[in-house]
Amino acid sequence: MTAATAHKTVLIAPDKFKGSLTAGEVAHALAEGLRSAAGATGTPADIRCELLPLADGGDGSVDAAVAAGFTRHGCTVSGPTGRPVQASIAFDGVTAVVEVANTCGLGQLPGGILEPLDASSRGFGEAILAALSLGPARVVLALGGSASSDGGMGMLTALGCTFRDIRGRQLDGTGRTLRDIHSADVRHLPELANTELIVASDVSNPLAGPDGAPAVFGPQKGAAAEDIEILDRGLENLVARLAQSGFWQAADLADHPGAGSAGGIGFACLLLGARQVSGADYFLDLLDFDARRQPCDVVITGEGSIDSQTLAGKLPAAVARRSGNRAVLAVAGRSLLARERWADLPLQRVYALADYTDRDSSRDRHLSEALLQQIGREIGQDILQERIPGIGSGSAATHV
Repeated sequence: MTAATAHKTVLIAPDKFKGSLTAGEVAHALAEGLRSAAGATGTPADIRCELLPLADGGDGSVDAAVAAGFTRHGCTVSGPTGRPVQASIAFDGVTAVVEVANTCGLGQLPGGILEPLDASSRGFGEAILAALSLGPARVVLALGGSASSDGGMGMLTALGCTFRDIRGRQLDGTGRTLRDIHSADVRHLPELANTELIVASDVSNPLAGPDGAPAVFGPQKGAAAEDIEILDRGLENLVARLAQSGFWQAADLADHPGAGSAGGIGFACLLLGARQVSGADYFLDLLDFDARRQPCDVVITGEGSIDSQTLAGKLPAAVARRSGNRAVLAVAGRSLLARERWADLPLQRVYALADYTDRDSSRDRHLSEALLQQIGREIGQDILQERIPGIGSGSAATHV
């Protein structure tokens, strides 16, 4: 092996493995395995690992931004049931990242007990206020993992909107109280003319109806058929009352693709003038993926499950598409993607933890870490022995 190729550089850029490991933990486990491979091959080469934990605008977005150099700011907000939770936002002096998951997401439900009608998005609004207090030019709103289906009523309440019932009583923002809204006062919402709001989401569902938030996402939040009907009618009432309050475009925005993301928080964000972008590509830009992959020979990406949805543009697909002529490998908890479809992404190989064990790794962080280290070592050996197509003397390492 020539001096120019005495080492290989690998960019490890995964999403989280939901339920077991954060994106950072996935990256570190793979890196440990990769670095252990050099001695096992008996070659004079080594592997240099660059770690870039990623997110696509869902849960883990704040952690990914912090790993890329943003500063973490802690804040105490209302959890989905009103109980205080310790959340965090990321800020780099210009852009703040706020996420639903660590404020009022499913993972913040006490005891994991689902509350399809009584969960609220209020904590997300409180986190937005905390972010605005830092004076950002831009706030990225990461919407994945919500526990509520309140159409952003709770979020809007935290930001200064007042909802009242027919008797004039002030309402908390929950899925259950949507149907009780008689009036909405939006005069005290914050001034956002000088702040760019970005909704990072790849969800295309409208707010309500057969393809809306309650019907499509309600069941995973515990909503039964009768709950979905209550929520749908409540969301229609929310739209009507907001239109009467001065948001004349509310009905059009309710039908906008993505309004149904995060139980309808997407709708509330659009009302505030947020611009919706592809979560995967936006976060790749925000975290400087193109520059980070430039000196690398190999890119390793991944997520908990690689399947037909991955082909539709989820994070591993975006990583593969933007990796140029580098070899791209994917690691997943499980893969339902037929081998002949790998090239559609394009991926050279897909490694699935489920192929290395008979146990369920999806809720076992220690097993997941051990398997990722094993897979990393195997990948490292294949890289150093040039057993992966596209990795050889003409690879990117020749100019590192």
